[in-house]
Amino acid sequence: MSNGSGEPLSAGERSELDELRHRVGALESTGRPQAARHHRVRSTGSVVLILLAALFSLLSVVAVWANSIVRDTDRYVATVGPLASNPDVQKAVTNRVTDVVLAQIDVNALVKQLQDAASAKGVPPKASQLLGNLKGPITSGLKQVVSGVVERVVSSSAFETVWIDANRTVHSAVDNALTGSNDGAVALKDGKVAINVGPLVAKVKDRLVGAGLGVAEKIPEVHTDFVVFQSKDIGKIKTYLRVLQIMGSWLPVIALLLAAAGVYTAFNRRHALIGVGLAVFVAMLLLGITLTVFRDIYLDHLPPGGSPAAAGAVYDALIKFLRAGVRALGAVALITAIGAFLSGPSRIAVFVRKGCRRSIGALRDVAMSGGLRLGPVGRFVHRFKRWIGVAIVVVAAIVLFTWNYPTTMVVVWTTLIVLLGFAIREFLDTDSTPTADSRVTAHP
Repeated sequence: MSNGSGEPLSAGERSELDELRHRVGALESTGRPQAARHHRVRSTGSVVLILLAALFSLLSVVAVWANSIVRDTDRYVATVGPLASNPDVQKAVTNRVTDVVLAQIDVNALVKQLQDAASAKGVPPKASQLLGNLKGPITSGLKQVVSGVVERVVSSSAFETVWIDANRTVHSAVDNALTGSNDGAVALKDGKVAINVGPLVAKVKDRLVGAGLGVAEKIPEVHTDFVVFQSKDIGKIKTYLRVLQIMGSWLPVIALLLAAAGVYTAFNRRHALIGVGLAVFVAMLLLGITLTVFRDIYLDHLPPGGSPAAAGAVYDALIKFLRAGVRALGAVALITAIGAFLSGPSRIAVFVRKGCRRSIGALRDVAMSGGLRLGPVGRFVHRFKRWIGVAIVVVAAIVLFTWNYPTTMVVVWTTLIVLLGFAIREFLDTDSTPTADSRVTAHP
């Protein structure tokens, strides 16, 4: 054993070294259990915070959707507006309006008029009685005529106008249905949200009269509803969504703070960040599955006479933006987990990073050989490389967090722009430190 100059240690130095080793061993033996306990507490706390962040992220997506449907009339109309061109909804509305119109036409009175007219013209009594047996064919023929006219009206632009105007009016009822927070002019009755399709009846009446069916002139002004949403459990849904609406503005912030606290508390913060991403992704996956299962439950509990196809189309339209939010947040979480993984020391991560750096470096070498000179820019990027990367990530996070109703494509494009930003940063870093091979070559 020798000291730094190569001379052997003296007896005093050897004794002092042994004493230091003994003290270090004693400190390590007493400190390891405490450190282990400390790490276990931190890890447990981090896991709990991450799980809470995943739960609150799930609730925040639903809360933001509920707030957007309730508070934003334009967004609600944009949600249900496309249903005017949905074949299943058009068919259900056609059947509803046809039944209403036929109910206003007195077929018995029509047959009686035919019999009286025949008798007035001297038709034999037996022939006049035969006209009474025409009630069934007349009813069937009227139904075909009225159904054809209604179908043409429903498939025209007039129906889209009536549908959008009616839904804009009924938005207060949707507010009342989902949260019970609005006493609008359109009331919620028997757990239903319905729109008035009476104006369609008036248009059908005008077309029937124009086609020569004079009896249609006697159709009075009719107010009839087409049910957009109905559920026996509307009371429970109302309670839950009312709570979410109240907390809607705070839930995303709480979820983000819980996730940040979980990462900060963890012993290995990169692993914790991966855990946050995967936990939120699983939460979004579960929420998506729940929405699909609830759709089947809702359709199984439709009232008699309801159209499952139309009800399914309405349900899909109402949760369209909720599904979009689920996919967007799930994409953000998965991309975050992948990014945290690729920043680690695993062989796959190192391989990916080296491959990207070599490719960008080769492109930079080609550009510099062609006369490109970065000079101070390259040195500045090299000096503040880490902070430039942090700024890119922070700007991307702010964009996603402040974007109104981000979609999956917004997330994908933001990710691509972030990757492009990192690629440009690497390209401009012309003053990188020499590799280990170059140092060995320069100093054998």
